[in-house]
Parts: sequence; structure tokens; C-alpha cells
Amino acid sequence: MSIHKNIYIVLTANETLFSTVIGWFTRAQLNHASLAFDGQLREVYSFGRKKAHNPFIGGLIRENFRDSFYRDSECAIFQIKVTSEEYDRMYSLVQSMMSEQERYKYHLLGLLGVLLNVRMEREDAYFCSQFVASVLEQGECSPVAKPACFVRPDDFSAALLTRRIYKGKLVPFVRNAQGSSWREPEERRYALLPSFRQLPLTQKRVKGM
Repeated sequence: MSIHKNIYIVLTANETLFSTVIGWFTRAQLNHASLAFDGQLREVYSFGRKKAHNPFIGGLIRENFRDSFYRDSECAIFQIKVTSEEYDRMYSLVQSMMSEQERYKYHLLGLLGVLLNVRMEREDAYFCSQFVASVLEQGECSPVAKPACFVRPDDFSAALLTRRIYKGKLVPFVRNAQGSSWREPEERRYALLPSFRQLPLTQKRVKGM
């Protein structure tokens, strides 16, 4: 008998120009999708921006929801129950991709294809919801009945296999879920020190598209 586990789809919205433009086309409030393998949102993966101020340099990322970039982000979190075999298959796939992280690029043309309803696929390139849908497909628990290249973030919210467990501000949820291990982002903890010079962002401190 298989043991069941949970995975999570996290939809977020950030007040960036790129996200706003996408919202004009999708007419959805939450336009970025991520896949989490734990309820505390410590292991969260997606395709998004690698540099804070440049939405056009993107790829496969592990997201850090403690970062001040998400300070005012709205979110909706959906839970999917899967078998341990499905969970392990998806987790292994993502870890394999992360081992070759630089190989993967953000698929900006694919996002345009969704808006125009035209299939535009490119090897080793994904946009956020395409990545989430592709991993779920390969885990054989896809909640959306359409090809991954056409999946929008808001499609997950309408899927029958998903169960919404939270809607609201992202940071309070993560702070509560992570409990005593929560740490304020350095940008926020040192904000009152006039001599503080912000360090360059590292690969681990990534931003959602």
C-alpha cells in the first residue's frame, strides 16, 4: 500500500512591471507559479528571474520566500495529495534539473505562445507554469487537462485535484509555517543602518518572474 505525501503549488503576485504586463493579458491576479515539496515552503522551485532588477535574465531557480522581494506578495497555496512513488519521481526530476541548473533558460517566447494560443516549445526552456505542469505530468498526477506549454498559473486554481489551503499575504504564512527557524531577510534587518551596503545577490537569493 502506497504512503501518500503532499506537494504544493504556490501562486504569487509581485508588483513588478513584468508581472503587471502578464496580468493585462491573463486577467488573473496571481501570475507566477512555483512547486514546493514541503508545507513550510523551504524547497520551492520554479522558472523566474535570477537577478532582482532584470526580468529578462531568467531560468531554473530555487526560490527563497524569506527574501524582501516577496515582502508585499499576495499568494494562494494549493495542496495535491500524491503517492510516495509520484513524489519521489518528481523530486528526483527536479533535483536532476538543478544539478544542471545553468542549462535551463526562461522561455519568454513560450509565454507569448500561451497568450496567442500558439505552441512554441524550446528544448531546455520553460516559463513558470509550464515547468510546474511538466513536472506534474512526469509524476503522473497532472491536475490540468491541457499540454504543459499552454498551462497558465490560474489553471491550477481551477483544477479538481488541487485543494486551496491558504490565500493572502505570503510572508505571514511562511513565517508561521517555519516557526522558530524564520529569520528576517538581511535587507530588512539592516535597513536602519545608513552605512550598510547591500551585497550582490547570489544564485540562492533569486526572484520570481
